[in-house]
Amino acid sequence: MITELAKNINKPLSCFNLYPPACERTKWESLPEDLKKRLVNNGEKFLHFEYPSITAVDFMTFTRTGNRSDFEDKQFSRRIALDHLVLAECVEHQGRFLDDIINGFYVICEENAWQLPAHNSYIRDTPQLILPDVTRPVIDLFAAETASVLSMAEYLLRQELSGVSPFLSKMINKNLEERIFTPYLQEHFWWMGDGSSQMNNWTIWCTQNILLSAFTRELPEEKRMAIFQKAVKSMDYFLDEYGEDGCCDEGAQYYRHAGLCLFNSLEILNDITDQTFLPAYETEKVKNIASYILNVHIDGIYYVNFADCSPVAGRCGAREFLFGKRTRNKELMAFAASDYQNSEDPLTVDEHNLFYRVQTIFTHEEMISYEKAPVISHEDTWYESVGIFISRDDHFCLAVKAGDNNDSHNHNDTGSFTIFKNGHPLFIDVGVETYSKKTFSPERYDIWTMQSRYHNLPTFFDGDTEIMQKDGAEYGAEQVSCYFGTLESGITMDLASAYADPRIRSYIRSAVLKKGNGIVITDHYDGELNPVLSLMFYEEPMVSENSITIGNLGKLTVEGAASIRKETIPITDKRLQTAWKHDIYRLLIAIKNQDLILNIY
Repeated sequence: MITELAKNINKPLSCFNLYPPACERTKWESLPEDLKKRLVNNGEKFLHFEYPSITAVDFMTFTRTGNRSDFEDKQFSRRIALDHLVLAECVEHQGRFLDDIINGFYVICEENAWQLPAHNSYIRDTPQLILPDVTRPVIDLFAAETASVLSMAEYLLRQELSGVSPFLSKMINKNLEERIFTPYLQEHFWWMGDGSSQMNNWTIWCTQNILLSAFTRELPEEKRMAIFQKAVKSMDYFLDEYGEDGCCDEGAQYYRHAGLCLFNSLEILNDITDQTFLPAYETEKVKNIASYILNVHIDGIYYVNFADCSPVAGRCGAREFLFGKRTRNKELMAFAASDYQNSEDPLTVDEHNLFYRVQTIFTHEEMISYEKAPVISHEDTWYESVGIFISRDDHFCLAVKAGDNNDSHNHNDTGSFTIFKNGHPLFIDVGVETYSKKTFSPERYDIWTMQSRYHNLPTFFDGDTEIMQKDGAEYGAEQVSCYFGTLESGITMDLASAYADPRIRSYIRSAVLKKGNGIVITDHYDGELNPVLSLMFYEEPMVSENSITIGNLGKLTVEGAASIRKETIPITDKRLQTAWKHDIYRLLIAIKNQDLILNIY
């Protein structure tokens, strides 16, 4: 689609002009006074900022210990500080922040590599090198992100920087050329796509930042066109991964790096080609990609989550609002504006993509003044391309994952379900811990959060041997069927194939939302092993024989249980703590015969 639209271009590509540089004072000075004050105040916190030192040992720590966050915290804090300083200078425009901005440029350009240690390899799914090869830069997510930070900062303050020294822009351009543009055109990184390999958010996230870096500056026309042509191919490879329904198999959290990066890539392309790519917004697939985030929203801060996605997937803001505007989705616009108005951090002070921040600043007034949203009509949804079933009534939201165990950011969770009641988590999907070396390695499924036994799924026992689900496209649900109605909606599937053990002949799961009358989960098992069902909770379940009270939120009755045992799981990981503020709980229900029925109300 994108490559086809590119054929309609009949004049040279323009430079980026979506948002004004600081020297265009009218637009910056016309921002609301309270917004300008906040931006300056944020910048003042980083005056005389000591950019953290990053050593070779810091880089090597990932290979030696598996720890990602120590290095990343230092690298990210440099870019976040630079963003705050740049925006404060754009608003105040008195030169007060320039020295600290220039220091930021220097320390980032002095880094031997911009890629993360966890991504320091040339071939997908191969071991990372302990240190970077400075003669062969790797373009990963954060090398591309760093390029966009520097390029956007230099674009915004080009005139002001030249008043200090013409060599500042030259330094940034040299680094962009050597670390980004040359390897982008000469190398094939896996995320660029080849028409057969599986893509994910890397493809469009990197492409967005490459486009932004290239078109915020003057480059030879031949090079600009080569970057453009390679980028539009990658965009099509990314879109090819999506079904027509627009479902993001990585979940709501990763939609921010997938669907929204598609939107911004299109915005940049439209800006540099006199709106050649506007027809993309009229296609059903792109419209559906835009509205995905609305469809998987539950209530408040919560979203339907499976795989690595957290149920607390982040507030909506300018990008969702503008995507809704482009696709003429007024509900998405209202939802995003409302979320922005209610956000604890509308200016995204921890965001290190400077482009997103500028986008927010120049959309701020429109979102703040946007009419109060009526009650958003979250409709029942079946995302066939991924196998996500969502049904709601006035109290419950039931989400069930069919599909297979080959999603991007996959967990072995085929057939699992989550339930929210009155906007609060009742049955949960835990999400993922802080990324480490093990997270994206052959040892991934040694991590407890990835395993089917820590989802709302059965585990089968042969004596003391546990049989859990396996990962891969061949391990998934079969005989899937679903229906939607005004009185009830439901989904049924056979989960046996997800376990790949011939002694499990079938495991038929049915989940039905009886609208206004609760939820019924029915499991029917035929096999030679002993099944034990895991159920995951945020609020503590209090067990009294076969009746369970779930905090102050709901109740569960169990039919067909031989025994019920409760476990407490402490939540000590920082990433998990963003969603779960206290311990979580697991019930282990041994199935007596063939049938188990859960009545939830």
